[in-house]
Amino acid sequence: MRVLVVGSGGREHALCWALAASPLLTKLWCAPGNPGIATIAETVPISVLDLPALVAFARAHAVDLVVPGPEAPLVAGLADALAEAGIPCAGPSAAAARIEGEKSFAKEIASAASIPTARYARFADAEAARAHCRRLGAPLVVKADGLAAGKGVVVAGSVAEAEAAVTSFMEEQRLGAAGQIVLIEECLSGPEVSLFALCDGEHAVPLGAATDHKRAHDGDRGPNTGGMGAVAPAPALTPALAEAASARIVRPALAELARRGSPFRGILFAGLMLTAEGPKLIEFNARFGDPECQALLPLLASDLLPALLASCEGELGDFDLRWHSGASVAVVLAARGYPEAPETGSEIRGLDRAGSLPGVQIFHSGTRIAGGRLEAAGGRVLTVSGRGADLDQARARAYDAVRAIDWPGGFYRHDIGGPPLP
Repeated sequence: MRVLVVGSGGREHALCWALAASPLLTKLWCAPGNPGIATIAETVPISVLDLPALVAFARAHAVDLVVPGPEAPLVAGLADALAEAGIPCAGPSAAAARIEGEKSFAKEIASAASIPTARYARFADAEAARAHCRRLGAPLVVKADGLAAGKGVVVAGSVAEAEAAVTSFMEEQRLGAAGQIVLIEECLSGPEVSLFALCDGEHAVPLGAATDHKRAHDGDRGPNTGGMGAVAPAPALTPALAEAASARIVRPALAELARRGSPFRGILFAGLMLTAEGPKLIEFNARFGDPECQALLPLLASDLLPALLASCEGELGDFDLRWHSGASVAVVLAARGYPEAPETGSEIRGLDRAGSLPGVQIFHSGTRIAGGRLEAAGGRVLTVSGRGADLDQARARAYDAVRAIDWPGGFYRHDIGGPPLP
């Protein structure tokens, strides 16, 4: 099979790494890719949002399957454009991807399908939103309705903080059009878990669960980020809770989308809060998470390629996936100044040494080759994944590899999956 992966981050590097191991694969491309991906796939300089160019490339090169990584091209209609060209896409249509692209639509689906979720109110007027914050009281959550690259959610510990978020999103337009409408939600409490399922419009095959670490610094301090590390399987999600989440959240959402004529095909990501009343939905995403993908895929023992193809062809009803026992820990290395103002251009050394350690995979995100050297070119730059027989061994392997990397311009959390490690 000839496969095109769309994207340029650590998630896409992990997808390419998993697909490259398939005996069914004959050719692998990635658009636009990164230096790490270039070692296992042919990179193509096409933007993830240049849908006509992506479709033209796939048609010209007889691509058998397109695997989108990020959400933006899905919300923009990549799967629809590929379908018109007769090319399978392991991702949802624009109509189904609304479940991520519009948070109010996800809430509408949750209400129609009786999915447990936080109470909320939707506002297009900033003053009305601020007044609601005052009525509700803290803590509360302010969410931009549209896609905001992980920057559209504020968990406010005070009413003043919530009002400031409303002002920033709606009046100062810090997020552009994504923040013109906001949702004000009650603040749920409990362990947070990312649950994944591969879907074919009707059936859902579990893809595991991970715990993401969002804050920039140890002890869950500092600003929210796109994710500084992940642990799989999620320690707090018991088999009983996983089945409850599938039965009450994932399968009802699939059924409701299908009922509306927008069946969901691809990877459905349910962000959950494990409350005292059981799992509740925080939000849906229409793709793998990053860095959760880099923690989960090293545990997958089955061939990913036929599974993705089966999701396109409605053949997941009798499909099953095998997983390695043990655990996986993914540690993100970010550029100094991330997330506010990451410093780019610093040289990174030692990746060959770190990547040769047992149970370790290194995935590139924000890197580039300049003057023959590997440099930081973004906020989150690398993800170091360690797999082991248990969580302790996985953590030790990941952090041994992190320490083997020579990059003074970066930083990382020391407490992904447990107490701080040096």
